[in-house]
Amino acid sequence: MQTFSNYTYERPNLPKVKENFYQKLEQFQNAATVEQAVAAIETINKVRSHLSTMENLVFIRASIDTRDEFYHNERDFFDEHLPEIQELTTAFYKVLLKSPFETQLREKYGSQLFDLAECEIKAFSKEIIPLLKAENKLTSAYSKLIASADIDFRGKSYTLAQLGPFAEDSDRKTRKEALEARQSFFAENKEKLDSIYDDLVKTRHQIAEKLGFKNFVEVGYLRMQRVDYNAEMVDRFRKQVEEVIVPIATKLYEKQAKRIGVDSLKIYDEAFVFASGNATPKGNPDWIIENGKKMYDELSTETSEFFQFMLDRELLDLEAKKGKESGGYCTYIEDYQSPFIFSNFNGTSGDIDVLTHEAGHAFQDYSSRHFSVPEYYNPTSESAEIHSMSMEFFTYPWMENFFKEDVEKYKYAHLSDAIQFLPYGVAVDEFQHLVYENPDWTPEERNQAWRKLEQKYLPHRDYDGIESLESGAFWQKQGHIYEDPFYYIDYTLAQICAFQFLKKSQEDREKAWQDYIDLCKLGGSKPFLELVQSADLKSPFEEGMVEAAVSFIEDRLDKMDDQAL
Repeated sequence: MQTFSNYTYERPNLPKVKENFYQKLEQFQNAATVEQAVAAIETINKVRSHLSTMENLVFIRASIDTRDEFYHNERDFFDEHLPEIQELTTAFYKVLLKSPFETQLREKYGSQLFDLAECEIKAFSKEIIPLLKAENKLTSAYSKLIASADIDFRGKSYTLAQLGPFAEDSDRKTRKEALEARQSFFAENKEKLDSIYDDLVKTRHQIAEKLGFKNFVEVGYLRMQRVDYNAEMVDRFRKQVEEVIVPIATKLYEKQAKRIGVDSLKIYDEAFVFASGNATPKGNPDWIIENGKKMYDELSTETSEFFQFMLDRELLDLEAKKGKESGGYCTYIEDYQSPFIFSNFNGTSGDIDVLTHEAGHAFQDYSSRHFSVPEYYNPTSESAEIHSMSMEFFTYPWMENFFKEDVEKYKYAHLSDAIQFLPYGVAVDEFQHLVYENPDWTPEERNQAWRKLEQKYLPHRDYDGIESLESGAFWQKQGHIYEDPFYYIDYTLAQICAFQFLKKSQEDREKAWQDYIDLCKLGGSKPFLELVQSADLKSPFEEGMVEAAVSFIEDRLDKMDDQAL
């Protein structure tokens, strides 16, 4: 059995790869029967999967250690050549959509493949390859800059992730000073951060113009493969969040202020949920993994098999360390049919959220390995987040193993955070719409727009005079804004679906879990709204659905005596 450290990387010889690919594409074009067409598609997909595997191995290993010179150089190679690889995929899509066997191929593979192909073709042309290369280099520059953070706090050096626990310290002075130390990094790098984003916005706007669009918004939606909803539907969803969720979130913040004994909740108080201290895992990372294995063994036969697969192949890199990129993610290594989970454990409850959230993604990857179409290994992003956020709720019965006597604290904080996140999530989305509709804005104008959105969606927020935040630069910590434009509303849409799964699990856990398993097995073979329907859930775009989904959570929170926790 191969472990991740033995997964083989070799830089693709692109001229040879291209020659081989176009030979196979010609075979597809010249297929005389549907059987020949299918055989050609299968060989093309093997080439595509191998390229994806090589890129993913580089991405993972470079993010685990940004100081690794070899993988740093290989990441630069892919930043430079990914648009050329994308060109191969687009060439395949063009032939696919013109195939004389389209009807039979749709029957075999489903219509989603063809819809995704149309999105890709609209969002790509040879003319934008230089711009795509520039975009890749800029996003890598952002991630490397964030990973380089080496922050001095009270005589010790910390990464951004390692500073995290101080945000939950019981001493208010410590919380404030930790936030100020964190913001000193962003303040010191303000010009770099502004410059990177300024260049990204302008580059993306040029891409949109060359593709014949008014601005990058439409391109962003095409890249996110949103085939069954549009910006107008998203706008109406944001309005539901503003009208329904913002008042509930504000009330929760007011209860928190009373609970922790402060007259006015400041930004550095937000992560400190209980006066007696936040719920934290009662053991080290190895202990967490041990309890995670027990949890997935007991949850179901499917999750037991999946988690053992991850452990046997060492497909988790979880602890925060120097040189490691911030954040967490799950990705899928196609040639090895292996999900991979990356995170930065730092001793907070977020460590357990990773073990459920990212494992939800990984479990879906594992469950849909049977597809022969690479596009179907993962669904589109908003659908993928249903798997992760719902897994957080399905594992509630095991949280006592991690938090012991603080389990009720954890559940209250987790549910509160799920609601309080929604206004922030839609603010990030609306911010990006505004930015790309106004590509000539200065950094100051972008910051002003962010501050207005905070007043709209986060009216409780008080920066207590911290200059870099008062100026409107809070958004710069959100990597999605730089690296994955328009990937954020996805979390909020999925959260409404996950709330429904929680409610269903309270009513009939066996059915709810089976619906979840079936959803995971569908992978990306259907678009968002069809996947939602297949799981017996209601669309978050439905009028009144936000209120219906959240009322169950609000009622559950109201029944908990938070002041006694």
